[in-house]
Amino acid sequence: MLHHVELWVPDLPRAGREWGWLLTRLGYAPYQTWEHGRSWRLGPTYLVVERSPALTGTRHERTRPGLNHLAFHAGGRGQVDVLAAEAPAHGWTPLFPDRYPHAGGPQHYAAYLANTDGFEVELVAGTTP
Repeated sequence: MLHHVELWVPDLPRAGREWGWLLTRLGYAPYQTWEHGRSWRLGPTYLVVERSPALTGTRHERTRPGLNHLAFHAGGRGQVDVLAAEAPAHGWTPLFPDRYPHAGGPQHYAAYLANTDGFEVELVAGTTP
């Protein structure tokens, strides 16, 4: 089981708002707060956004080697639709909108979003409506 994921971000307040909205809507709860970071937890797994003093760049590039995206279970299709509709008001831009909700294939129902810093998430619908 995954223990935690740590994302380095160039703007901690903005990342806290964007990731905080999404993670809270997915059932995560605020977990830790410190000068350079924030985290949210669901069960034993947590996600960290940190503005590290050692950061050397200002934008994540999902198409370069490294992390492409994080995929989350997001409830049923209706919940994915609601999250996809609300996301732009919280700093998330739809990816592949012309193929929504089947950008991952005809049997895969998901929303693909990117935040201001270029991090991509995939919100995957389960088998319930």
